[in-house]
Amino acid sequence: MTKVVLAGAYGHGRSHLENLRRLTGRGLVELAGICDVRPVDAGTLDGLGTPDQAGPDGLAALIERTGAAITIVCTPINTHADLAVTALRAGSHVLLEKPPAASLADFELIASAQRESGLGCQVGFQSLGSSAVPALRKLISSGELGDIHGIGVAGAWERPAGYFTRSAWSGRRRLNGRDVVDGALTNPFAHATATALAVAGAEELGSVASVELELFHANPIEADDTSAARIRLADGRVITVAVTLCATGRTEPYLVVHGTGGTARLVYTTDELNGVVHPRADLLENLVEHVTTGAELLAPLARTGAFMEFLEAVRLAPDPLPIAEEHQRIHPDRREVPGVRELTDLSAGRLALFSELGAPWAGRRELRVEGTPVASYVWRPALPATDAPRPYLYPVRTRGGVEVSEFHPADHVHHLGVSLAIADVGGVNFWGGRTFVEGSGPAWLGDHGHQRHDVFEELDEGFREALTWVGPDGAALAREQRTVLARPARQAWALDFGFTLTVAEPLEIRSSACKGRPGAGYGGFFWRAPMASAHLDVFTAEAEGEHAVHGSATRWLAMVSGAWSLVFVQVGPPDPWFVRVAEYPGAGPALAWDRPLKVARTLSRRVVTVVADGRLGRTAAAELAAGIG
Repeated sequence: MTKVVLAGAYGHGRSHLENLRRLTGRGLVELAGICDVRPVDAGTLDGLGTPDQAGPDGLAALIERTGAAITIVCTPINTHADLAVTALRAGSHVLLEKPPAASLADFELIASAQRESGLGCQVGFQSLGSSAVPALRKLISSGELGDIHGIGVAGAWERPAGYFTRSAWSGRRRLNGRDVVDGALTNPFAHATATALAVAGAEELGSVASVELELFHANPIEADDTSAARIRLADGRVITVAVTLCATGRTEPYLVVHGTGGTARLVYTTDELNGVVHPRADLLENLVEHVTTGAELLAPLARTGAFMEFLEAVRLAPDPLPIAEEHQRIHPDRREVPGVRELTDLSAGRLALFSELGAPWAGRRELRVEGTPVASYVWRPALPATDAPRPYLYPVRTRGGVEVSEFHPADHVHHLGVSLAIADVGGVNFWGGRTFVEGSGPAWLGDHGHQRHDVFEELDEGFREALTWVGPDGAALAREQRTVLARPARQAWALDFGFTLTVAEPLEIRSSACKGRPGAGYGGFFWRAPMASAHLDVFTAEAEGEHAVHGSATRWLAMVSGAWSLVFVQVGPPDPWFVRVAEYPGAGPALAWDRPLKVARTLSRRVVTVVADGRLGRTAAAELAAGIG
């Protein structure tokens, strides 16, 4: 009988005790020791003898005393690395619960200890023990499904409020300064992603090219309980995962393989592939066979490397956004997001994220400065074509909570808070509203384009975003790399907005002024401010008032009211300022003030806006502008 030590006998550890009892009855294993922070009573161990017991600090000594060949690690996620490394160095093979570790660095520590020890480390992704996975891979390789372009995964469960308070680490991203990453994607539905990666044959480190995430929570927790992800593999294929713990009841999670010749469906919890149930091997039993006969492991640590790349992206992502209570049904014992089960199904069928499916609580992310929310960035806007749909920042607030942006105002409904909007890019309207026609005036031409979000890259203080500028005919006119950061600036904060447009072929950028409308040089980074309750002033270092600053090419410009101040700073050679105060409050640098701007290949600009509470004077504004480089 192979001697086994169990680290973590409570919670999910009870299922391991049941499995040990089964395998003990078959004469395969002996439970030689238990390692837990609490003693385990004899009743719990009925049928398992009287194993030696120790605390977590005594795991190595417990393994040595008992001569255990296998250690099962079923403890909080943030303890996996320490205990797995301890067991391997003590000479014990390991069955490690999923997820393997709370970070990629911890995973690599375990992998290093495994290589040094030469011992086996099996990860507890039970679905990888199913013969349905190799059967589906064989179906894919046969060509019966045609060319595979994606795999969609859906999971919708119900969890009571107590699920998120069952332990100190439940629903946490961090605990006592250590990563936990206990969210829907990385713990209860970790099997979903691991199984999809296995089906795709993309399991080891280096298999994942990028991860796009939409993390949300309806429950008052740190981690995600409702999320979607798009994983782009190194070979170009795509996996989408849409899961929730806020459905009603439980349906079995599944994955759909999409090919040009058809689809295949695997319910990974029941091992059902296209209606046929396949057998599943027990991972502990397989590990015993590995120890005693050298049998190949079904879920070795190395084959979970791609999953850990995915988990690392979740770990490093901004904290999940709350789903507003207006989009929930709050029951006495749980929270429900109406329609979310259907959204997970749609996601798996269309390989789409929640925001792309029109979920009212998705498509928006929050910018924070030292923990204070200061702006929302809407990157999947539901807008009519005549608004030239594009990502925008709204609402934007001072650190004191005063709103400093306006959205869809009655005077210009296509003004969208803070955005990058250009009146004419190669003949396409990316500003919204009517297009100015030389010699006749504004007209509706059906020439509106839109800016399509492609992917985010997370940065310390914000994000980098890739976008495509698409014309009314669906053709891509330009690609954009945009950087949006939120930084503290003394008692205020600064929005750092930079972009680089790369055009498909040389073109001209024009404003209405280029076509004969005097003073209408608008186009570029544009900030629509709210109507001020107190007198609104606008000034630069050299001049004051709308008439004096409109069209001036200075490094900085300030717009101030009694409640807020905005100091716009151009980093690099300045463009003329487009400024409105009397008609409506708005400002931004003008790319094509009175003559077309020819773009042969790329166009780059950067504007940093200091957002402050109260009214700033010229000296204070100049000091803030001087601190921006």
